[in-house]
Amino acid sequence: MHESARSRRIRAAGVVLGTIVLGCSAEGTFDEAGSPTPSNGGSGIGAGAPGGGGKGNDGAASAGSGATGRTGSGGGSPGMSGAGTSGLQGGSTSVPGDPFGALTSVARRLSRAELDNVLEDVLGDDTRPAHAHLLEEEYTPFDNDTALQEASQAYVAGLAALAEDVARRAMADPARRAALVPCTPTGPGDAACFRNTIETLGPRLFRRPLEDAEIQRYLALQAFATEEVPGVENDFYTAVELFLRSALLDPEFLYRIEIGTPTATADVYALDGLAVASRLSFLVTGSAPSPELLGDATAGALSSPEGRRRAAERLLETERARTQMHRYHAMWLGYRAIPHPADLARAFHTETTALLDRVLFDTQGSYLELFTFPETFLDRRLADHYGLPRPAGDAGWVAYGASGRAGILSHGSVLSGFSKFSDTSPTQRGIFVRTRLLCEEVPPPPPTVDVDQPPGADASACKWDRYAEHRAIASCAACHEQIDSIGFGLEQFDVAGRFRTHDDGLPSCTIEGMGELPGLGSFSGPAELGALLVASGRLDACAVRQYLTFALGRKLTADEQPFVDALAERFRASGHRFPDLVLAFVESPSFALRKEPVP
Repeated sequence: MHESARSRRIRAAGVVLGTIVLGCSAEGTFDEAGSPTPSNGGSGIGAGAPGGGGKGNDGAASAGSGATGRTGSGGGSPGMSGAGTSGLQGGSTSVPGDPFGALTSVARRLSRAELDNVLEDVLGDDTRPAHAHLLEEEYTPFDNDTALQEASQAYVAGLAALAEDVARRAMADPARRAALVPCTPTGPGDAACFRNTIETLGPRLFRRPLEDAEIQRYLALQAFATEEVPGVENDFYTAVELFLRSALLDPEFLYRIEIGTPTATADVYALDGLAVASRLSFLVTGSAPSPELLGDATAGALSSPEGRRRAAERLLETERARTQMHRYHAMWLGYRAIPHPADLARAFHTETTALLDRVLFDTQGSYLELFTFPETFLDRRLADHYGLPRPAGDAGWVAYGASGRAGILSHGSVLSGFSKFSDTSPTQRGIFVRTRLLCEEVPPPPPTVDVDQPPGADASACKWDRYAEHRAIASCAACHEQIDSIGFGLEQFDVAGRFRTHDDGLPSCTIEGMGELPGLGSFSGPAELGALLVASGRLDACAVRQYLTFALGRKLTADEQPFVDALAERFRASGHRFPDLVLAFVESPSFALRKEPVP
């Protein structure tokens, strides 16, 4: 299909804008940890007319969109490097001994899931364009780890394609166009209607009101709509399309950049209501603040713990909040990609999300019930798959009975997540329990160990014997004795969550199914493992740590342990209600502060 002259014209203008926004700039004013540095002046991210450059915080030329040259609280907003990484391992509370002081904050790029949510909520685009155009993130286990957010050339190219695609389709669809443009233009040069459009969409995309200087620079895009070019049918919506493309490539859309006002404590900044609104909305819903929440921020309603709590309670009632919790648990517990045929994977996913909804939202019971719940939600096919009684109807809650199952660790979604060599892996399952559920560190294998081959010399031998042979190697014994013993306690449940009594294809290799959690006790099967973890008193503290890791977009540091401990105590005092964990974090002074990372 030949590209129209109009499309070529828009593409040419967009290339200029995209190159300026995303071009690599050696003078970008992000420090090595990816945090914006205070400015003594300058123009910020984008200065000048569309296609123009600007001044970074050090006065040197920096890349800019030509649209976002706002001034931050330090005198100027940060420049943006196009190829760096933004991560940190340093940072603590602002006042020694205060567990609820400021936590280190860095610029955070929106994940693919967050981009798709924002594009749907703000522009009505439900096609998941970020998943279509951008490479998948690395998971550690979460998709928002700032230490891994490198702006590679492939990523930048994907962003350019995403912005072009989203903006083009938004203006090509009359219904969506009418919903996005808040006025009826009188012609291509209707500056008042174009300004109205910018002032309506801009605050949603950038999560803050636009300054007049920014609006003026965006208004210059209307020149492309009124310019007379032979063979090109320009109209008012040409300018709107260019505005959207420019905005979607702007660092202040793509990143959550927090600046704040300096406090009496060095390197600690108080966030304004709009920054708090973004923190709150992305934490609870995985998307940009709604107009209502932005209104709360502007009115000062988020400046108090009580106001933040009320807003968070309202957000927790939304469907987006449920989806966000589904996504978080899928990453934490390792089942975001279920390696089974689509119909079985859907059944597993439905089973697990039903339990999450019931415990976290519907009954708001103890979070620990996720690991001990005596029932599960099955359709008839999945009941047959597990060998459990069928539900009364097409689908429903079924008691586990004496099956050795209980809670989420019995689900095929979780049991299938840590396999290897087309079979269960006691090692991988043991590492999962120790790292994901107990928050312990497990060192990597020695570089001389070939982890791409199954343990043991004889692949036809019983798995227990092969792993015993592996543990007999001196360099392997110390770690694997602490790991494999856990995984063997789940060995009677195969890679699809079905019960079995012998190794697959080897009837003579009986599986005893006994395991040991070093220092905590022995168990057999997911029901006993879940009970042991709950009784240990360590699962809840690890759950808090994992949630904070996700919330902050980075690994926690040793000197942030007092904050984890204090939040864990509030979690326990609430009866382990997960919404109360979220609310305790949101209410804390830490939520409205940010600290510069340690160089």
